[in-house]
Amino acid sequence: MARPLASPTFRRQRRQLLMGLGGLLAGACLGLSSPVGAALDPSRLRQVMQSRYGAEGTAALNAWLALLDRLQPLGIAAQLKGVNDFFNQRIRWLDDRAIWQQEDYWATPLETLGKGDGDCEDFTIAKYISLMQLGIPTERLRLIYVRASLGRGGLSQAHMVLGYYQLPGAEPQVLDNLVETIRPASERLDLTPVFSFNSDGLWAGGSNRSRADPVQRLSRWRNVLARMQEQGFL
Repeated sequence: MARPLASPTFRRQRRQLLMGLGGLLAGACLGLSSPVGAALDPSRLRQVMQSRYGAEGTAALNAWLALLDRLQPLGIAAQLKGVNDFFNQRIRWLDDRAIWQQEDYWATPLETLGKGDGDCEDFTIAKYISLMQLGIPTERLRLIYVRASLGRGGLSQAHMVLGYYQLPGAEPQVLDNLVETIRPASERLDLTPVFSFNSDGLWAGGSNRSRADPVQRLSRWRNVLARMQEQGFL
């Protein structure tokens, strides 16, 4: 979603995000779980990629699978950097209207790799799934909606980043498509958390208490999980 300027589209998306926040957090936790984290089906992924995006998409998928193999034996810091760099360098930022002719579409990693383009949610989802496939527990990862400040004019826009928490309640490391390096949240004074979620919970702001089941409360998350399952991710 986010880009380094505040167009009318992004200001409108920010208003929609903040208006919908109360509804997202209104329910109590429903105790349902998400299927994220199951083994990949590489043959199915290649079949779907080839049929939709051809040889170029298949090459991008193979590069991603090779990345996972290369990072698997390495430590957490190397895995975080490897995944962050891979998507930040390979994927071009574009608005959903330009990519999908929709206002707000959350793409699967296969779709993002196949298109070669994505917005902030697409970068974040792809990094999240990649790190989970490397064995990082879901409780250490959160997809975080933030308000990103732009320049000195006081403007802000809706944006999404990925947070890695070494321990529950610890300060997260922030993986972002707007900033190349991974930095602790205390160094990202331009970001104000609104809510965060992962496969297991949904939190308001910086809270440590889950307020709702993300699959039930976030329809776009539910939809992208279903598409990932069809494509061979889950």
